[in-house]
Amino acid sequence: MKETNIKHTLSKSTFLKGLQCHKALYLNRYQPNLRDEITADQQAVFDRGHDVGKLAQDLFPGGADSSPVNKDYAGAVMRTSELIQGGEKVIYEAAFLYNGVLCLGDILVKGRRGWKLYEVKSSTGLKDVYLPDAAVQYYIMTGCGLKLTDISIVYLNNQYVRQGELNLKELFNIESVLDQVEGMQGVITEQVDVLKKILSRKQVPDIEIGPHCSDPYDCDFIGHCWEHVPSPSVFDINRLTTDKKFELYCSGVVKLEDILQDYPLNNRQQIQVDAQVSGKRHIDKQEIARFLELLTYPHYYMDFETFMPAVPLFINARPYQQIPFQFCVYYLNKKGAKPELREFLAEAGSDPRETFIRALIEATPAPGPIVVYNKAFEATRMAELARDFPAYEVELTDRQERLVDLLEPFARGYFYDPSMGGNASIKVVLPALVKDLSYNGLPISDGGMAMQAYEHLWVETDEERKKKIRAQLLDYCKMDTYGMVRIVEELRKIVK
Repeated sequence: MKETNIKHTLSKSTFLKGLQCHKALYLNRYQPNLRDEITADQQAVFDRGHDVGKLAQDLFPGGADSSPVNKDYAGAVMRTSELIQGGEKVIYEAAFLYNGVLCLGDILVKGRRGWKLYEVKSSTGLKDVYLPDAAVQYYIMTGCGLKLTDISIVYLNNQYVRQGELNLKELFNIESVLDQVEGMQGVITEQVDVLKKILSRKQVPDIEIGPHCSDPYDCDFIGHCWEHVPSPSVFDINRLTTDKKFELYCSGVVKLEDILQDYPLNNRQQIQVDAQVSGKRHIDKQEIARFLELLTYPHYYMDFETFMPAVPLFINARPYQQIPFQFCVYYLNKKGAKPELREFLAEAGSDPRETFIRALIEATPAPGPIVVYNKAFEATRMAELARDFPAYEVELTDRQERLVDLLEPFARGYFYDPSMGGNASIKVVLPALVKDLSYNGLPISDGGMAMQAYEHLWVETDEERKKKIRAQLLDYCKMDTYGMVRIVEELRKIVK
């Protein structure tokens, strides 16, 4: 197997970055300090992809691992070559270097007519963005002289429902993309030369921001490249299409006050722009009062927290199914009553769903509406629980039918404060209305962090650390739920 270079100029990941944006490719090489910090959600995605990739290796067990040690890619390339020459049939993280471009193939399997490459993705479908990924690997491996007879994408089957032990053949779908990949080789060859020339320049490519900044992935230099865009700007207009936002930007309209009076905006968007420009709240007392009439006494405030393992952990669970593990409920039995707290947080280590259901039913007996923020989320979770645990269908359906969505007054523009910045999430509505409550300082301050904290409880062995994490989870869920109580109090004051 021939090798033409000792060091690589491009890797598969930087090649794909360069396809999206030449400027990002250049900054990644020469000014990596300008990258945005990796968020907790992004890190969770990376970790999930790694875990799914390791599990998929069991589809072809007994292989040799050629992963680079301490980023020694040259050593990994040599090891891969030695494994192939030594007669190895299955290689994980097979490393190849051709024409200065490096790739690590997830699973390489020797067949009767040649080698087959399996690229593992943690998604539940075959996406177009995976094709250049596979095509550049085909370019590199065949360029090295490897007889590659097929290349497939391995991804999670979202129709799989776990029953007993994991069935990997049912959990994963395998789809060949050989025909598409072979048809892309001319473009890949051309782009390799283009991207090498970009990296040989002495200056950063002069590329303006555009839809490519988030297509197909959010660029990790957005913070740097977008620092000239004021806040708020046309990019903050709620539900305005990306094309429309960049149409305004490219015409020189960036600040909201620069938008012409006759520019076509819907009612919700116009409310937002007018409020941002004037600095004054928009309040529709009549519609807010109509909404508040739904909150008869007694009533409840409720919030769920969930986690969503890529690989189903429990019986009757699917890939990426949202599994509820925590709720917080505040109960008000009459006007002026002190809210009564009812909460639940499952122990980590086993399926939390049935104990969650029982606690929820006990905490929310009829009568009374149940106030949530973004009704679709809780309603969908209860429908899924009723499907998977039909013995509780009647009780869960009752709770589902009693839901009232506190998102409505804000999503429909009955109340808008300039500090909301076009967003109607509780994280911005709460501080806009309630000045003495804030998520600032909470160790867990959003749903993604709550999800990761609960997942960490599954592996944490220190009891004191477990207690601390559980306390933080309870504090966060209480903030979301008590925040709804206070938001309604403020809305009542407004309509008076």
